[in-house]
Amino acid sequence: METPAPRKERRRLVMLFVGTAGATALVTALIAALLLTIFEHKQEEKTLFFRVVEIDDETYDPAIWAKNFPQQYDSYMRTVDMERTRYGGSEAIPREPDDADPRKFVAYSKLVEDPRLVTMWAGYPFAHDFREERGHAYMLEDQSFTKRHEAAPQPGACINCHSSAYEAYKTLGNGDIVAGFHKLNALPYPEARAHVSHPVACIDCHDPKTMQLRITRPAFMEGIKLVKAAEGIENYDVNLMATRQEMRSFVCGQCHVEYYFKGAEKTLTYPWHKGLRGDDILAYFDEVGFKDWTHAKTGAPMLKAQHPEFEMWNQGVHSKAGVSCADCHMPYERVGAMKVSSHHVRSPLLNIASSCQTCHRVPEEELLNRVHAIQDRHYELRNIAMDALMDLVGAIVEAQEAGASPDEMAAACDFQRKATFLLDFAEAENSMGFHAPQEGARILGKSLDYARQGFKSVSEFWRERQTAVAAGN
Repeated sequence: METPAPRKERRRLVMLFVGTAGATALVTALIAALLLTIFEHKQEEKTLFFRVVEIDDETYDPAIWAKNFPQQYDSYMRTVDMERTRYGGSEAIPREPDDADPRKFVAYSKLVEDPRLVTMWAGYPFAHDFREERGHAYMLEDQSFTKRHEAAPQPGACINCHSSAYEAYKTLGNGDIVAGFHKLNALPYPEARAHVSHPVACIDCHDPKTMQLRITRPAFMEGIKLVKAAEGIENYDVNLMATRQEMRSFVCGQCHVEYYFKGAEKTLTYPWHKGLRGDDILAYFDEVGFKDWTHAKTGAPMLKAQHPEFEMWNQGVHSKAGVSCADCHMPYERVGAMKVSSHHVRSPLLNIASSCQTCHRVPEEELLNRVHAIQDRHYELRNIAMDALMDLVGAIVEAQEAGASPDEMAAACDFQRKATFLLDFAEAENSMGFHAPQEGARILGKSLDYARQGFKSVSEFWRERQTAVAAGN
């Protein structure tokens, strides 16, 4: 007869076996579920997008692209947000809509914030209306209704950087974007405006078949050829030869650049013939004898700088380290298993965790303080240069009112032209010095020096006048 002890031991072993088997089955099921989930996410990761609708090279409306790329479109639509940083962004200023301007909100006026700008640009439309830039969603609207149209007729070439211009290129050029580009530039602004429907859109930066980044602005294609030729690379084709990381900056550089309208045809041209630095561009303008306008107070032949973010970024440490515009302004985000580049283009200071801390493993507050330190110093130097320019303009006007001839003031007016352009190069660049702090300081230092030389030239006029008076002439 079996004793109770062996029976209990056998029961314990059976229960242990059953428990072990159950636990093993559970762990196996969990591992299988995990592996299945990983496999599914891997497959999802390989699927770049779900083709809900067909899109091609004439699908201009981003809302149609949104059916295939909902995450990107959702963030693209958020460029309507109006948020301030210390030196950029814009809060919404309410206004009463009217027949001439249906906008209910605008950005604040920089001319009200700093009236010295009116003197700097006297006689130019920017002295009539200049507001803080808003997000991409407003780029076409704000250009269409700026009061600069009241000051002087605006050329159709302005459309190149303020709209989804690819549509106009294709339409005007019968499929040839270069031919369409040249036709667009030559049109008056109201006629050019009729050929576009959207602010910058998907088709301006992406090939609709492959979704690869591409350059669609002929002006950039020609401009970057000059830059690459200076590096020893001849016949550079940006859409065939640029790396993907380069393209993540080049697509932004299609519009965020210095430019001018060349010749009677008003051809949009990037003045990179001598280099990308502000004084390189100034030297080119001097060589070809270009001017944007004649200063209303002094008669000096003037130049207006236009948002040279690409040029300044190229001089900075982030560019040298291979960091692209998109890395900071369109950082990657995780949406499910997919890594998506945010299309909510904005200041990195509004998204430090994604834009900055992927590389800089320090607290947000410290990063923000670093940026503010750079920008505060740049702004201080900018104000010193601005005061020096105001002194020069005042000195020239005073000498002219005392009878100074154009020849006697020619040198001083040339220094005014140079000092203004380099100051404006720093003023129009929208990072308040952050993209390239040392380069920004160098440019403003040269502006200060030109203002000093101009003031010295006016002082020499007064000395000569006093000598002539003393001699009885």
